[in-house]
Amino acid sequence: MPNVTVVGAQWGDEGKGKIVDWLSERAEIVVRFQGGHNAGHTLVIGNETYKLSLLPSGVVRPGKLSVIGNGVVIDPWALLSEIDAIVARGVPVTPDTLHVAENAALILPLHRRLDQALEEARGAAKIGTTGRGIGPAYEDKVGRRAVRVCDLADRSTLEARVDAVLFHHNALLRGLGVAEADRGELLAALIEVAPKILPFAKPVWQTLDVARRAGKRILFEGAQGAMLDVDHGTYPYVTSSQTVAGQAAPGAGIGPSALGYVLGITKAYTTRVGSGPFPTEQANETGERMGTRGREFGTVTGRKRRCGWFDAVMVRQAIKTAGIDGIALTKLDVLDSFERVMVCREYRLDGATLHHFPAGQGAQARVEPVYEALEGWDEPTHGARSWADLPATAIKYVRRIEELIEAPVTLLSTSPERQDTIMVRDPFAD
Repeated sequence: MPNVTVVGAQWGDEGKGKIVDWLSERAEIVVRFQGGHNAGHTLVIGNETYKLSLLPSGVVRPGKLSVIGNGVVIDPWALLSEIDAIVARGVPVTPDTLHVAENAALILPLHRRLDQALEEARGAAKIGTTGRGIGPAYEDKVGRRAVRVCDLADRSTLEARVDAVLFHHNALLRGLGVAEADRGELLAALIEVAPKILPFAKPVWQTLDVARRAGKRILFEGAQGAMLDVDHGTYPYVTSSQTVAGQAAPGAGIGPSALGYVLGITKAYTTRVGSGPFPTEQANETGERMGTRGREFGTVTGRKRRCGWFDAVMVRQAIKTAGIDGIALTKLDVLDSFERVMVCREYRLDGATLHHFPAGQGAQARVEPVYEALEGWDEPTHGARSWADLPATAIKYVRRIEELIEAPVTLLSTSPERQDTIMVRDPFAD
């Protein structure tokens, strides 16, 4: 049976939670493969709203196995808090329903302190990090000094890892004028949390290999978006991990041939949280209107999102770099009642036409969008569940986006409710 990989095609916050939940009904295993608890998914199921950060979206679906892959950096205290919150609402989370990669790196309290201290030291050049320690944890991982989930089971290894981390980070904390981390306190905290985390620890690569050979449907769930990818995004205003679909393979411990159909999620307009270039941003009444109608506030941080018109140049580039086969276009209803809607089809940079998002930080800040104006629609699209329910001009808007991004619309979302989804093509059907 085919598998599906879901990734964001903008700067995150595209509505992946609803789409992954909608697809999870067709999957048997849902895998989170990168990021940390800095990315949030909001699921609306009937009268219940769930806000998840680390747990895969499939956790709220009975009979589904949820997997946190080795590509994720895990704050064990945040994970336990999220589990407790879900269990309190009647959703069972046990070692039989949730597997955590034993070789995943941990986020420690000192990572949060360092993250916040570094962001504060940047002053006006802030990146926009959530301050949750994700970046420093990934630095430790590639620096080969991380404390991993499996280390919690071995006291001698754990102590050696903690010493390696403190040797590096305490020097940085001293340089920033921040109090050093205490070895005894950190060890005690890790020893205390170990028996609560270790029952979930598994060789998830093995779990997924068995599932793949048995023909089970696997849904790989990405966090954030392609333009926040540490290589392909708006560097340095990016996250600390690979957010493109190819990361699902090493981030879950499975071969790339298992990834299947790649579905990119994109809003019918554009949003961004935090600092960084945003060519189509509307810092005006139009942007305010989008933000109000779309309820554009971060799931994790509550920060207000910047809003702007759909950027076809950026999404087209994300489709190429992320290997996206088709897109799920979300929040079309937010554009209801706009007299006209604008789409950025190309850029102007220093007097020249540009059909891609440049890599250089200075060039990214200088590009100017070239817009194409399309007719808006008076009839509501909110709640539409078939093409017949959509105004003709809304359909024209969708078709023009397909042309500009060079990829088909596979799914169309017209409200946060999971039933308000138009399926053009079932990603699991191939």
